[in-house]
Amino acid sequence: MEIKKEITDRQLYTLKTLKTPSAGRILAKWLMGICFIAFILLFVPWQQNIRGTGKITAFTPQNRPQSIESTIAGRITGWKVREGQFVNHGDTILTLSEVKDKFFDPDLLIRLQEQVTAKENSILSKKDKITALRNQISALKEALRLKYKQAQNKVLQTNLKLTSDSVDYLSEKVRYSNFENQFDRNKKLYDAGNIALTKFQDIESKFQQARMKVVSSENKFLQSKTELINSKINLSSIRADYQDKISKAESGLNATLSELFDSEASLAKLRNEFANMQIRNEQYQVIAPQSGFVVRAMQAGIGETIKEGEAVVTIMPSNPDVAVEIYVKAMDLPLISKGRKVRIEFDGWPALQFSGWPSSSVGTFGGIVQVIDYINGDGGEFRLLITPDPDDEVWPELLRLGSGAKGWVMLDNVPVWYELWRQLNGFPPSLYDHSLKGEIDKKLKDKKK
Repeated sequence: MEIKKEITDRQLYTLKTLKTPSAGRILAKWLMGICFIAFILLFVPWQQNIRGTGKITAFTPQNRPQSIESTIAGRITGWKVREGQFVNHGDTILTLSEVKDKFFDPDLLIRLQEQVTAKENSILSKKDKITALRNQISALKEALRLKYKQAQNKVLQTNLKLTSDSVDYLSEKVRYSNFENQFDRNKKLYDAGNIALTKFQDIESKFQQARMKVVSSENKFLQSKTELINSKINLSSIRADYQDKISKAESGLNATLSELFDSEASLAKLRNEFANMQIRNEQYQVIAPQSGFVVRAMQAGIGETIKEGEAVVTIMPSNPDVAVEIYVKAMDLPLISKGRKVRIEFDGWPALQFSGWPSSSVGTFGGIVQVIDYINGDGGEFRLLITPDPDDEVWPELLRLGSGAKGWVMLDNVPVWYELWRQLNGFPPSLYDHSLKGEIDKKLKDKKK
């Protein structure tokens, strides 16, 4: 059976009660609008960044807070400054007195100077002695040369005399042989009665004289031999005697030189001790190494004893070149390079930071990465040193070293959806920007062609 009669909504009361309320429609429209806006925002450019925390410091080490240490051990006798006071370079911070009995003598410098003077005079005396010994050695060598030459001449002279005496001896022997033959012949004649006795006696007398001359010439010849031997012995003894004297003089010279070197070493040691004492006398005043403010006194009171190298006060330089050190994870370090822009938020300065939209941030300041440590620090993180960006707003003048700071190292622009996807998966930020990537792709294509 077909029902052809139309039934209107007005005739059905239940349908009237199920009508959609107006508030629900408005909420649905708002949700759709929010979803549409969120979808649009997914494609908005987002600047990637690496976040790090740290503190304010000085860029150069000499401008960072430094502890002033006492070079020597001593007792504090008086303070010349107070905490918070400004001191100039060279101002006295405190005065010390001596605590070691080795340096109690007030005239110690005078005593050391007297020792140095005495040692210098001793060295001068030894140098004079060395000069005298060298002159003595030179004189002995010259005397040896002259004496040896004289002895050589004596040997030569004796040798010539020996030659002369040997010739005389041979001639006398020949003469004696002649007289002997003549004597024998005349003796036969005398025995035969052919010559007179007087003539025979005269010949006998000459024969005896010839014998005597032979003996005399032989004696002279033997004496000349002896003199030659003695002169040769004298020649050898002269060299030995003078060589002994020269050796003794050289031994004395070497001993004196050794004493001189020892004295010079002792003098150098005394001079070193004297110079150290002069410098030590200047260390009784602890001096400010540079201008700055006295931040904290490590020691207190009068009469307190401090050790060598013990810190006395801490000084903060007056005009430090302010920088920020922040620490980043090792995973993010390869993406950071020197010259990267950084946004800084300082503790105590109200700021509203949109890390992905730095142009919309309020109260942050610009910086540039200047230093990247080559080794990691505590916790395995790496330190970055950031200096003010000259093209950005000037950092506040009231910043104090040690205050906390947060930093965002700005990287490349990516869509918001990519950043959300990266954060959810724990991936590091992109290494290359799109322009650089395009250039690399273009170069690769050119190479393939």
